[in-house]
Amino acid sequence: MDNKTNKKSTTERVRELAQPLCDELGLFLWDVRFEKEGTTWYLKVLIDKDGGVDIDDCEAFSRPFDKILDEEDPIPQSYVFEVGSPGLARELNRPEHFECCIGDELRIRLIREKDGEKEFIAQLISYEKGKITVVKRGGSEQTEVMLSDCAYVKLCDDENLFDE
Repeated sequence: MDNKTNKKSTTERVRELAQPLCDELGLFLWDVRFEKEGTTWYLKVLIDKDGGVDIDDCEAFSRPFDKILDEEDPIPQSYVFEVGSPGLARELNRPEHFECCIGDELRIRLIREKDGEKEFIAQLISYEKGKITVVKRGGSEQTEVMLSDCAYVKLCDDENLFDE
């Protein structure tokens, strides 16, 4: 439990440090992750903007933010710092992710099968704390999905995925 608490507080501290720089550069702070891969810890800051980010955007953020991290020193252990795009099939996990993706198609994977389905594509109609309303591809009925029932919710990046 302590690791999760420390991990959360680390990402929240880094988020607080990153947000003003993102605002200044016209970037959207998509996510901050502090993850261990093998024996190495990685601090990953995912940024976005209308039209997508490129290497120049990543560099424009990375250089000044690296200095901020050195000055503020929010992470006591050693880690590798990475800046990148959340990608086309980005995972949605924060309220602002769902709010900015209303109208988009999502790929939803449930933890447990429901009504014979475990994974489906649907258009996001609305978001309310802990719950999304969607219309499944090929259907017209709105369905409510509890986020706690989802293994993941991602933007759909392939128009032909799961077509019958």
